Amino acid sequence: MRWEDFRQSGNIEDRRGDDNGGGGGGGLSFGGGGLGIGTMIVLGILGYALGIDPRILISGAEMATGGSRSGYVEPQRQASNRTTTPPTDDTGRFVSAILAQTEDVWNEILPAQKGIKYTAPRLVLFSGQTASACGRAQSAMGPFYCPSDQRVYLDTSFFNDMKRKLGGGGDFAYAYVIAHEIGHHVENQLGILTRAQRAQQQSGDRADANRISVRIELMADCLAGVWASNADKKWKILEQGDVEKAVATAQAIGDDRLQQSSRGSVVPDSFTHGSSAQRVQWLQRGLKSGQIDSCNTFARQQ
Repeated sequence: MRWEDFRQSGNIEDRRGDDNGGGGGGGLSFGGGGLGIGTMIVLGILGYALGIDPRILISGAEMATGGSRSGYVEPQRQASNRTTTPPTDDTGRFVSAILAQTEDVWNEILPAQKGIKYTAPRLVLFSGQTASACGRAQSAMGPFYCPSDQRVYLDTSFFNDMKRKLGGGGDFAYAYVIAHEIGHHVENQLGILTRAQRAQQQSGDRADANRISVRIELMADCLAGVWASNADKKWKILEQGDVEKAVATAQAIGDDRLQQSSRGSVVPDSFTHGSSAQRVQWLQRGLKSGQIDSCNTFARQQ
């Protein structure tokens, strides 16, 4: 995937090494170089399926509760604004370049396709843990979007786990993870997250709430594909094998695959993110269409 020659986003907060975060360790290659990326996630990606408080984790690809995971979380408290200097390490530059690409694409297609002005979110890089308006962000939670402060939180040691534990490495696979969280921000701007949270709260049934979460998460997968489709048309960012790596990642983090790996069984009513087949289907739908309306998971059978 091409990214080195693209601009860097100004919407990065680099909290790695802060006192309220973690420290050091680990290495991963982006393109040709090695880099430090902060504390390794102790629980790893399989922690998706284990023990995070379901009152905090509503849905999403990168967090877990007794059978559910969340890529966005409910508001709890406001986090203070802060500014930092742009990251200069390879990891930070990669994330910043991908974030800039999402900004440039969504600035163009959200007004063109939906008549809505795009307001870019901020992305917080951290190591170990940090504060957010949705509670404490921790490495074991994986990346997530907080609608209250409109920030994506990312401990980039998550990328190491993708590569080492699930075989989902590669620049475009990592970009897909970032684009999925930005997809939640687009959902937020479209008013979908608010309506979905309200429906979950009113349902009174865990299985129904989980099905709503699945639709939200599959939509974010599709929106990640919409971004990639339009970015490739604009800049030819994709190289041979990139899409296959992203598809492999989508397959690896399906609810069925993760539950089978961690529990030895699969419980579809507890899915909050979608099966491997569903994740691949919706990512590819966005890639093929490049259209936001193709991602309406609430209007289609899953």
